[in-house]
Amino acid sequence: MAFVIGVDIGGSHISSAVIDQTSNQIVENTYFSGYVNNKESKEEIYRQWSEIINKTLSVKLNQEVKGIGIAMPGPFQYKTGVAMFEKNDKYEALYGTCVQSELKEFLNKKDLPIRFLNDASSFGVGSTVINNNSQENIVAITLGTGFGATFLSHQIPVTDQDNVPKEGCLWDKEFRDGIADDYFSTRWFLKRFEFHTGEKMAGVKEIALQDNRVCKRVFEEFADNLSMFLYPYLEKFNTDLLIIGGNIAKADEYFLDQVINNWKVKDFNIPVIVIKNTEKSIIIGASFLFNESFWSEVKDKLPEL
Repeated sequence: MAFVIGVDIGGSHISSAVIDQTSNQIVENTYFSGYVNNKESKEEIYRQWSEIINKTLSVKLNQEVKGIGIAMPGPFQYKTGVAMFEKNDKYEALYGTCVQSELKEFLNKKDLPIRFLNDASSFGVGSTVINNNSQENIVAITLGTGFGATFLSHQIPVTDQDNVPKEGCLWDKEFRDGIADDYFSTRWFLKRFEFHTGEKMAGVKEIALQDNRVCKRVFEEFADNLSMFLYPYLEKFNTDLLIIGGNIAKADEYFLDQVINNWKVKDFNIPVIVIKNTEKSIIIGASFLFNESFWSEVKDKLPEL
């Protein structure tokens, strides 16, 4: 049995838990989460992050924790632990700082090694671990505040092959009048619903609850866009399985059937799994950085940004 702390850092939150690597499950009473103000000073951001991680560290366990795996959004130098947040409206006070070394100064246990993985990659890895998916080629996407994606081959993130986009990312790829992140995120839903109705909504859940003609129209448009955008990337990667997570995935009943049907017309049939507890997958995926066979495969391939 081995214990590792998995951490999910988002744009405005942090979650932390101890993972039993034998079962790849969260250890009871070790999960904590909290809000983070990403516009604060460097010291305050570290303080807010460490407050949650230290709660997890403070739980008495029957054995020592061997490390901390952190799922971190980009841009970030995952090999060196240096933050590159600039002009992206979050954590900009950390730009150019080594999170790997500076965060340790705020932790109750300063000697634990810290490793980093992209948050979308963590979601994909964690989802395959939880569901014991052995398919050769898996694509995992997160639909929420932003659009995340990872390409996996036997659970290993693929970032430098000809059959995947640069760095294995999709959010920045051109689509229609902008980039994919403009179309496959919460803000697109809010803008489109307001465009059709003049009404402002708080989130995708509130739009789905309308359950009216405009709601149906917005979700249909989203489904057509998503199926059109993903198709060439999934086909080129010879994808065996698509995994979808994020808050928008909780409304999959409004768009997923249409996505699948659009692909069937192209004679493209691919199984799709929806993960409703995205955070759990991310935390477990981050902790998997201390699975030594996995680490030996990815440590020299981690993207720099």
